[in-house]
Amino acid sequence: MVVLLNLVDALAMLVLVPLALRLVGAPVAVRRVWPWVALPAAVALWLPRGTGAALLAVPYLALTVVLAAGAVRGLRRFAAADVAVATGLAAPVVAASALVAERAGHRLLGFPLETLALTVPHLHYAGLVAAVVAALVCRATGDSMLGRAAAWCVPAGTGTVLVGYFLSDEVELVGAGLLTLGMWLVAGLTVTRIRTTAPRRVRVLFTISSGMLVVTMLLALDWAAGHVFPVPHLSIPWMVATHGLLNAVGFALCALLAWRRTEIPR
Repeated sequence: MVVLLNLVDALAMLVLVPLALRLVGAPVAVRRVWPWVALPAAVALWLPRGTGAALLAVPYLALTVVLAAGAVRGLRRFAAADVAVATGLAAPVVAASALVAERAGHRLLGFPLETLALTVPHLHYAGLVAAVVAALVCRATGDSMLGRAAAWCVPAGTGTVLVGYFLSDEVELVGAGLLTLGMWLVAGLTVTRIRTTAPRRVRVLFTISSGMLVVTMLLALDWAAGHVFPVPHLSIPWMVATHGLLNAVGFALCALLAWRRTEIPR
């Protein structure tokens, strides 16, 4: 599980986050510096826990703080897409904080190291990538009602899941439900309204990314429900191998590549 989780994390930090930052027009200075601080943080994933590994990830944490501060200052209106982008750009702070603590072997806020390790991909993928994609879908559909619902549900769901870490499995299930609703709206709108007008070369990417969301969010919903109700659910290693991997490559990578290549106004 550790090897696969590290690969998923490295893909997010080195490839997916830079793609997402470019799509939403993040500050050029941050985008230029990002690879130089993300690479040492990715290397830290493969080192034994300790001071050295944690120190390699500290610059990454510092840059995420800069990114989040800029996103908050740049939020001029509380439109759904704008809020989704702002919360998405703030999410890596939580991921990077968990990364530094986990690499140092420190139980941040009392959470087990395994929980911190899983927080890193969750806040990169659900926190940043999913929120950015939801915002792009909202804007591309002309700020439609369903587009706005998706753009609100994704960050609200991610935030509720995070709150559920502190409160209860029931709260986490509510968050998983909100996030699933938002991502399924993203998938539906992508297939019915965005894919049809996209250049031919990106339609396959949009189709794959949308199809993956049906599967991966069912797995996430089942996993959360399994901690509240007596229903069967996958173990964490199997969730990483299925939900995590399919989200990383099937949804996130395909979706961001599709948006990068499409000419739909955003």
